[in-house]
Amino acid sequence: TNVKTTQEGTVIKGPGIGDDCRGLAVVLAVIRALKAGNVQTPGTITFVGNVGEEGLGDLRGVKYLFDEGLKGQVDRFVSIDGTGLGITHISVGSLRYRVTFKGPGGHSYGAFGMVNPIHALGRAMAAIGDFQVPNEPKTTFNVGRIGGGTSVNSIPFEAWMEVDMRSADQASLQSLDAKFHRAVDDAVVTENARWNSRALSVDKALVGNRPAGRAPATSAIVQAAVSVTRALGFPVTLDEGSTDANYPQSLGIPAITVDGGGRGRGAHALDELFDTADSWQGTQRALLLTIALAQP
Repeated sequence: TNVKTTQEGTVIKGPGIGDDCRGLAVVLAVIRALKAGNVQTPGTITFVGNVGEEGLGDLRGVKYLFDEGLKGQVDRFVSIDGTGLGITHISVGSLRYRVTFKGPGGHSYGAFGMVNPIHALGRAMAAIGDFQVPNEPKTTFNVGRIGGGTSVNSIPFEAWMEVDMRSADQASLQSLDAKFHRAVDDAVVTENARWNSRALSVDKALVGNRPAGRAPATSAIVQAAVSVTRALGFPVTLDEGSTDANYPQSLGIPAITVDGGGRGRGAHALDELFDTADSWQGTQRALLLTIALAQP
């Protein structure tokens, strides 16, 4: 991926420029501002840049931070992620699987009558597509990638799919997870029964596990973010999302994510852009919030 950026006026274009190069820029700007102003705070502030927040990275950076790097040393946590001026205090959890169906494989004509992993995959996908999920709390599912097979005239020996399920409510997520497992297992049973066989098997590998959680709107950390946003005359927007704050919330540590200011478009796309106009607002808010939370 070519990550070289271009700029036209106040607009910078390039993959990742808003999500989350903007977050890194704000963190660095806050450090520089504190140093330039010789600001002394009662509590210790630790600034961290990490990796693996997105996709199959599965929050590995922030998980390492809390399980290894600064284990037991963090009493509150703020992530800077993306553009705008929102405050994310509800964490959307997710479970992600790579499901692999396996069979002996063979010639499509000469070996006809044996189990077909892609047919089993299709059965499982059809069942997943028919899932009924609650609108509130919002609960979602998606088969995002599929693959398998070697040629049009071969019964495949393997077929796979990657599945993403999300909810801000952990109980709803677990209920959906149970449906998913039943759908996949039933697909194996049905495909084997279709050909009077036991040759088809499946592996369900958990490749992503983001716990759901929340910092209540009335909690001190959320109220601090709301207060500094209002003090600066900016609009207050409380959001939900999936960010590095998921993990500390699951550990009972007060945690939120705040946007880094400016305006962005096309996150996760090659033509992503970030408009720097008024983006100082996000940096100013992050600086004031850092000072407000730096209490022993």
